[in-house]
Amino acid sequence: MKHVQTMEEIHSTIGQDGLNLLYISRPGCSVCHALLPQIDEVLEQYPAVQAVHADADEIPEIAGEFSIFTVPVVMVYADGKEQFRKARFVPVDEFEEQLAKLNRLINE
Repeated sequence: MKHVQTMEEIHSTIGQDGLNLLYISRPGCSVCHALLPQIDEVLEQYPAVQAVHADADEIPEIAGEFSIFTVPVVMVYADGKEQFRKARFVPVDEFEEQLAKLNRLINE
């Protein structure tokens, strides 16, 4: 997962065709650090998904732009439109199920 440091990089990624993922965290968030490798593991099954990781402390405006009130946040976009969002407690199995479903729809 590529680390991004600007809103321009985020918009460039999530606005692309296909499936794209935005993972938002903070350095002091233990849940964020535990969840990231699990999300990466799921993404290994979907090499076409463009995934970026943003630190909310490095990009303070991200909270207002995406209405983020807590971290971690996993957001999945299909052809530039938000399709899935989970925050704080992200069930990995639910994330994987939704990603598989969206992947099937995109590739039909």
